[in-house]
Amino acid sequence: MRDREGPNYSATRGTLQLLHDGKPVATLHPEKRVYHAQNQPMTESAIDSNPARDLYVALGEPLEGGAWSVRIHTKPLIIWIWLGCIVMAIGGLLATLDRRYRVVTRRRDDAAAAATSARRAPAAGGSPA
Repeated sequence: MRDREGPNYSATRGTLQLLHDGKPVATLHPEKRVYHAQNQPMTESAIDSNPARDLYVALGEPLEGGAWSVRIHTKPLIIWIWLGCIVMAIGGLLATLDRRYRVVTRRRDDAAAAATSARRAPAAGGSPA
């Protein structure tokens, strides 16, 4: 745990090393910040992301003897949600660029215009009353 000063806050920054089977996977740096304007503590989580899961680490409150409580949350497959949104956006873009939809709309507009002009034309051989 180390204290540090930001541009508009004071923070206590933790350094946690994530291990899997004794091998280092990531080093995370969650913070507990107190903003000068609000004088209210805020928690900045550290996130380690990969295609299988997101790991969120947040500092809790200081305990006796210099220890801190730490919250660790694992969220599986979160990146796939974002990838799904990107795939849907690309699909929507491709659908709007598809020429077949524009041709059908143009034909409908042409047919509607022809029907409107046919209704407005006077009947053959008739005289206006």
